[in-house]
Amino acid sequence: AIARALVGSPTLLLADEPTGNLDSATERETMRLFYELHEAGHTIVLVTHEPAIARQCPRAIRLADGEVVGDGEGRRVADEGAEAVDAKG
Repeated sequence: AIARALVGSPTLLLADEPTGNLDSATERETMRLFYELHEAGHTIVLVTHEPAIARQCPRAIRLADGEVVGDGEGRRVADEGAEAVDAKG
């Protein structure tokens, strides 16, 4: 699916849960590819429920009930989300 999305060299790539149901090695390879594409000037909008994936992103926006509740460096936003979940139990 990623190869198909790259046909024509788009500057914007939309990725909805691209690492879902992947083994850990393929997940790492997929994220490495996204990093390389980003470094080459592509914009990637990646949707994930996995904090470990969000931590790898240069920017993350966290939503809760349709509202933006976090926006910034991926590691910081993901870690703030984990703290909120821990506090709520």
